[in-house]
Amino acid sequence: MTTRESILAVLNEWLQPENFQDYCPNGLQVEGKSEINTIVTGVTASRDLIEAAIAANADMLIVHHGYFWKGEDQAIRGMKRERLKRLLDNDINLVAYHLPLDDHPEYGNNRQLADILGIENPRPLNGLVWEGELLEAMSPEKFSLHIARALHREPLKVGAGKAEIKRVGWCTGAAQGFINAAIDADLDAYLSGEISEPTTHTARECGIHYYAAGHHATERYGVKALGEALEKEFGVKHRFIDCDNPV
Repeated sequence: MTTRESILAVLNEWLQPENFQDYCPNGLQVEGKSEINTIVTGVTASRDLIEAAIAANADMLIVHHGYFWKGEDQAIRGMKRERLKRLLDNDINLVAYHLPLDDHPEYGNNRQLADILGIENPRPLNGLVWEGELLEAMSPEKFSLHIARALHREPLKVGAGKAEIKRVGWCTGAAQGFINAAIDADLDAYLSGEISEPTTHTARECGIHYYAAGHHATERYGVKALGEALEKEFGVKHRFIDCDNPV
C-alpha cells in the first residue's frame, strides 16, 4: 500500500509535465481514495476501461488519453457525466499523461514501440519524432508484415521509396503531420498511428514509405511500462487492460 500523493510525486518527477505545452491537464484529473493498493493502466479512459478497472478493484487508473481536452465542451453531461460518475462512485483516481508519456526516454510510447518493433539505437530526431535502425534491411512488404506481427494488426502502407528499409522514423499516435521530419533526415520509412489525406501525396511525391499502424496499437506500451515501473517502485498491484480500438 502507498498513497496517491506519493505516486503522483514520483510520476511528476519521472515525466516532468511542466516541460510540455499540452492539450490537456497532465497528472491527477479525478480525485479518488488516498490509499493505493491496485493500479490499472490502459490507453484511453473509456467507459469500457473504467468498468474493467472497477472489476479489478482498482484504486487508481492511469491512462495516456484522459479528459478535459482543449476545445472540448466543458459541460458535464452525457458520456462525460457517465464516465465521471462511475469513477467518483467507486472512488477511483484518474491520472493521465499525454505528451510527457510520448516523449519519455525510458517509459515513453516512442521508446517502448522501438523495443516492440526491434528498432536499434532509438533516439530523438526532431521534437517528438524518433529515429533508429532495423537490425537488418527489409523490403517494404516485409516491414509491413513485421509491424503486423508485432502489433497484432495490419498497417496501412502508402508511398514509395527505396527498395529496402533500414533507417526508420516514427512517432506514435496521430503524428502523420510530422512526416517531413523523416523526409528531411532522408530516412527510408516513417511510421505513426494514423493517416490523413495529404499524407499519401507527401509520401508518394517525396519518396518515402509511410505506415499507419494504428493510434491505439502504437500507444499501448508506454502506459503499460509506466505501470510496471510503479509496481516495482511501490510494491502495489498493477494490471494493464487493453480495450482494443481498430483506429
